[in-house]
Parts: sequence; structure tokens; C-alpha cells
Amino acid sequence: MNLTQLNKTKFAPLHFLFWIGVWFFFVYFFSYNSDNTKYVTWFSSLLLPVTMGTTYLVVYLLIPKYLLKKKYKLFVLYSIYTLVISTYFILAAIFGSYMFLSNLEFANTPPMSRNFVFVLILVYLVVGIVSFMSILNHNFKTISQNKELQNKILETHLQIKEQELHYLKKQIHPHFLFNTLNTIYGFALKRSKDTPDIILKLSNLLDYILYQVNKPKVSLKEEVLHIKEYIELERIRFQDTLNVTFESDIISTTIEIAPMLLIPFVENAFKHGNLIDGILNVNISIKLTDNTLHFTIKNTVLHDDTDSKKLGIGLENIQKRLSLLYPNTHQIQIDNSANWYLVNLRISHLNNLSNG
Repeated sequence: MNLTQLNKTKFAPLHFLFWIGVWFFFVYFFSYNSDNTKYVTWFSSLLLPVTMGTTYLVVYLLIPKYLLKKKYKLFVLYSIYTLVISTYFILAAIFGSYMFLSNLEFANTPPMSRNFVFVLILVYLVVGIVSFMSILNHNFKTISQNKELQNKILETHLQIKEQELHYLKKQIHPHFLFNTLNTIYGFALKRSKDTPDIILKLSNLLDYILYQVNKPKVSLKEEVLHIKEYIELERIRFQDTLNVTFESDIISTTIEIAPMLLIPFVENAFKHGNLIDGILNVNISIKLTDNTLHFTIKNTVLHDDTDSKKLGIGLENIQKRLSLLYPNTHQIQIDNSANWYLVNLRISHLNNLSNG
């Protein structure tokens, strides 16, 4: 910011008032032990432009161009030049006042105006104070800008996070529906009497998927209820080739969880599980201890079945959702051994959902 810009700003009146105050500051100190008002007034007036020029040179050139840009050697060099030149003008003001205002009579000069060191201290005190305030103001603006930038980055991150979660949910829906509709189609071809029952159960699940899943949280109890409905659908599809063990604690309605967080694990067990000795075994356990969820599900698989070693779309998505929703409070372990595919999920501080 140069002096031309300075004069056009709304702060010009404040600068004017400040320098009037500095002028009175000079007059006050140079009037000490002296009644030569004329000399003090003119001497202060001559000293003021030197102080103003030095201050503006430091504040609007040396500090922003060299100090703030960490060009310390140039800053020190040009500061020395400024000191030398300003000292020359201060000496010129002292001797000029002595020659033209005191008629070369040393006794008529105010004592404080004759003290060169005191005059230097007074001038550079003003320069130092203004420079310090300038640096302080710059630091404050920098902190404010950094905070604003951090807020924008955080806001962008949250928007990206929300879009990614929305995308993941959209992926889960068709995958889940595809498997269930295939089941209904198969039973419809067989004209099975279980078809209406399957459609009824599916309608309940559709209501949950289409309307409840858009909420950031749902009751864990409700999620468990729909897991049971999903299992009943699979019992009808697998008939006598399915053995399901389901254990669940009594869950309070106040405990909440992200919607469709557990069902994809269950869906994955049925989709990628294998029949061993003619039976698909699925064991599910849901425990709740001190606001911490312990969810375990395992299903039988064949060791030579390469598909069983891969995560389905639903399970991959749910792992991404867990990382977004419970970044520091979840642990998931997956094990594939001894003809069992095991998923062990633990979520602590269950109600502290970060986003949805």
C-alpha cells in the first residue's frame, strides 16, 4: 500500500488525527523547562514530517516487502539506510531550528530539543510503536485468513463426505433389492404359496430402505428388527439348506446407529456363503455394552472358492461408510479360515455419529 492509496482510503482522517496527536506529544516533551512556545511549536512541526516519512517508509515498504517476505538481510540493510537518512534530517531540524529560531543564542533553545539522543528516542519511539501495531495487525489478518481458509476446507471436506456417503447408500440399495427380487422371481415361477409372505416382508424392508436410510441415525432396535426380517426372507429362499443362529441383547430405543450399517454384512453372508454338507450355516451376534456395539457374523465357505475370499460390493461400501461415520471409534476384523468367513465389528461411543 503506497501513500497515494493511503490518501484515498477511509483511514486517512484517522491518520491525520494520529499525527496531530504525535505533534502534541512532541510539543509536550520539548516544552519541558522551557517557555519558548514559538521555538517548541516550530521545532515540533519540523520534526513531524521526518517522523511521518520514516514511519511510512518502514510500515509500507520495509516491513511488507522485506520483513514479512523473510528477506531479512535486505530488511536490515535498508533499515540502516533509513536510520542514517532520518538521522540526517533530524540533525538538520535541530541545527536549522537553532540557527533560525534562536538567533544563535544557545540559552534560548529548550533543553530537551538540544539533547540529540532524546530527540532520536522520541522519533523512533513513534516509528517503533506504529511498526509494532502494523505487524500485529498483519498477524491478526493472517490468522483470520487462515481460519477462514480452514473453515472453507472443512466445509468442502464435509460436502465431499456427504456426497460420498450418499453415493455409497445409492450403491447399497440396488444391490440389496437385486438379491431379494431374484428370490421373489424364483418363487413366482414356482407359484409358491410363500410368494405373498415374501412380498409382505420385502415391503417392510423397502419402507426402511427408501425412507429411513436418508436419516443420519435410526434406532439400533429398528435395524435389528429389519435384520430379522431379512433373515426370514432368506429362510424362505434356502428352505431346508439354511441354519441360522441369531443372538441379540435387549436394546433400548434410545441407542441409535447409522441406517443400513449392519444389514449389508448379513446380506454378504448369504450371498457369498457356501453350503457345506448341504447346509449354509450363518451365526449372528449383536451385543451392547456401555454404549459399545459388538457385532459378529460368520458363515460357512469353501476354501477353494475364490469368490468367498472377495468382499462383495455391499461389504466394501460399508467399510468406507464406517471410516467416514465412525473414523476413530470403530474396529473391524475379517477372518477367513477353517471353512468360516468371520466379520467382527466393534463401535464404541455409539451415539457419537459424525455425519450421515
